[in-house]
Amino acid sequence: MQTVLITKMNGEKEPFDQEKLKRSLQKAGATHEAQTEIVQHILNEITDGMSTREIYQHAFDMLKTKEKDSIAARYSIKRAVLELGPSGFPFEKFLAQIFSSMGYENVRTGVDLEGKCVPHEVDVVATHNGKLMGAEAKFHNSLGIKTDLKVALYVKARFDDLRDGPSNVQEGWLITNTRFTHNVIRFAKCAKFNLLGWNYPKGRGLEVLIDQAGMHPITALTTLNKEQKRILLDQNIVLCRNIDLSDEGLHSYTVARDQYDRVREEVRQLCNNQT
Repeated sequence: MQTVLITKMNGEKEPFDQEKLKRSLQKAGATHEAQTEIVQHILNEITDGMSTREIYQHAFDMLKTKEKDSIAARYSIKRAVLELGPSGFPFEKFLAQIFSSMGYENVRTGVDLEGKCVPHEVDVVATHNGKLMGAEAKFHNSLGIKTDLKVALYVKARFDDLRDGPSNVQEGWLITNTRFTHNVIRFAKCAKFNLLGWNYPKGRGLEVLIDQAGMHPITALTTLNKEQKRILLDQNIVLCRNIDLSDEGLHSYTVARDQYDRVREEVRQLCNNQT
């Protein structure tokens, strides 16, 4: 097959890699048959310059018709986290619930702490093994944007000030919903600074924590429409696992009665990491 260049979210061009697409479908839990059919469909449709978003949409639409709802939801998780921004639900509140699921205690958001030199507002604060943890959340509204070195330097300087001040923050994190540049990763390793982002650390990135702990945002659900998701977010319900699945609860979210079982099944599969 002739090499086809596709357009990434940041505008860069790269050769289309069908194995990469297949791996992403496999990670979502798609069957071998579905993977093969979707990849072949994309190969038939792809044209030079096609965007990664168009390719994703083709694959997502096919998953919705060929697989369980939860498979399509897992495939869309990166974009589901992205939708937390436009929805008005703060990324840091989502992260707070993830830290709670990891065993962190007294998790709070938007906390003012005193550093050695100046005060700082910290996005997420919690205690872990008796030590105070602070996290800076860097939310990007586009998948093509990476968190760069100047952000890491700024955040590291803040946590150094907080570590040496009366707040005594002993564990600092920089967390993003996209990716880090190569220099950020180099710096964090050298400076012993904690990073959490998409596919980083390898095998333990944000997407892995979300899936392993069943911490999927409600924006991932394929069985709810935008208005129903907005109602949930307005009630500070950001995780699928926190949805009231009783008849009364689903009715309050304006879910039609004939959709109750389908919504329940998708939530159950996501939260229990079932495919």
